[in-house]
Amino acid sequence: MTNDTSLSEFLLVAFAETWELQLLHFSLFLGIYLAALLANGLIITAVACDHHLHTPMYFFLLNLALLDLGTISTTVPKSMANSLRDTRTISYAGCAAQVLIFAIFILAEYSLLTIMAYDRYVAICRPLHYGTLMGTRACVRMAAAAWASGFVSALLHTANTFSIPLCQDNVLDQLFCEIPQILKLSCSHSYLREVGLLVVSVGLGWGCFIFIVLSYVQIFRAVLRMPSEQGRHKAFSMCLPHLAMVSLFISTAVFAYLKPPSISSPALDLVVAVLYSVVPPAVNPLLYSMRNKELKEALRKLFQWVQCQHQ
Repeated sequence: MTNDTSLSEFLLVAFAETWELQLLHFSLFLGIYLAALLANGLIITAVACDHHLHTPMYFFLLNLALLDLGTISTTVPKSMANSLRDTRTISYAGCAAQVLIFAIFILAEYSLLTIMAYDRYVAICRPLHYGTLMGTRACVRMAAAAWASGFVSALLHTANTFSIPLCQDNVLDQLFCEIPQILKLSCSHSYLREVGLLVVSVGLGWGCFIFIVLSYVQIFRAVLRMPSEQGRHKAFSMCLPHLAMVSLFISTAVFAYLKPPSISSPALDLVVAVLYSVVPPAVNPLLYSMRNKELKEALRKLFQWVQCQHQ
């Protein structure tokens, strides 16, 4: 293979060699996928239908649920279909589309998590200015900026990656198409331009990470100065779910992309891919609803309404 013009498809890694294990893979991923669809769908419906949840925090949570649905829907259905049909192939165009869409959702989600940290900072550290700084128009603009930044960054990375000649092979050691795996197939030195773009993106990512850390330093300082134990408990209940989501998202993504080559192996790469692409979208709704009384109450009302409609 001399260049990517002769490439019509890629071969993804097989989750298992035997039909029984492939069926187990399909069943496991189907269960996780349906759980993620149900949990995120319930949050979207509850926030959209309950006017008590029409606040900046829940508006951003609704956007996060949409991004999580997009993330898991980009990778898991194709992997399940391949297991069910006992195949490993994905078309060149399909691979490019998967890279683009997955990158849009992942990058937009990171931007949104950064915005949500700012929302928590303003709510706790500058409560008198919350209505001004986090008004409806400002929230819509920030959410739109998160989606737009994800789209633009993903488009640049995808266009750059698929403009690189691929000379090694067409085998990707991953369950789905992702940029690092495709770069491994590139011709010598032809990938340096994309590596430079990745370095810039990592730099921006570190900037967001530092912003989140500094926001929470200020938040915890303000919370610890609160005289009321009830106030401290309420503030922690507001912040801990978001902090847990940020920790899960960043830890899995960092380990996936920045782990030392010495510990890299196909089996480990497979596990890590599941951790950062499948687990967060399924777990995030649980993290956010576990200690959130308002969301639990909205879900209870939603279930009661559904029951009334069926009676």
